[in-house]
Amino acid sequence: MKVKPLNDRVLVKRTEELTVTKGGIVIPDTAKEKPIEGKVVAVGPGKMSDQGQRMTLQVKEGDRVLFGKYSGTEIKVEGEEYLMMREEDILAIIE
Repeated sequence: MKVKPLNDRVLVKRTEELTVTKGGIVIPDTAKEKPIEGKVVAVGPGKMSDQGQRMTLQVKEGDRVLFGKYSGTEIKVEGEEYLMMREEDILAIIE
């Protein structure tokens, strides 16, 4: 990947939405909401503390995470859509 996040930023790829419910109902594109779950693709080196030390991030590449509905900035890299967000915008890590 040609994108390396800076400081406490994280690059996330949204997970694909289900187009059919468990009951077999097909959901049209106009009724879909963007998922709030994704996979961490790249992480920055961490934020600098007031003492000048680098604080490592709690998330790492490959983690499945939950984030706020309007979190991050959508970017397109090599034809794929990603979200660039701060670590503080991530609500939880899914284990």
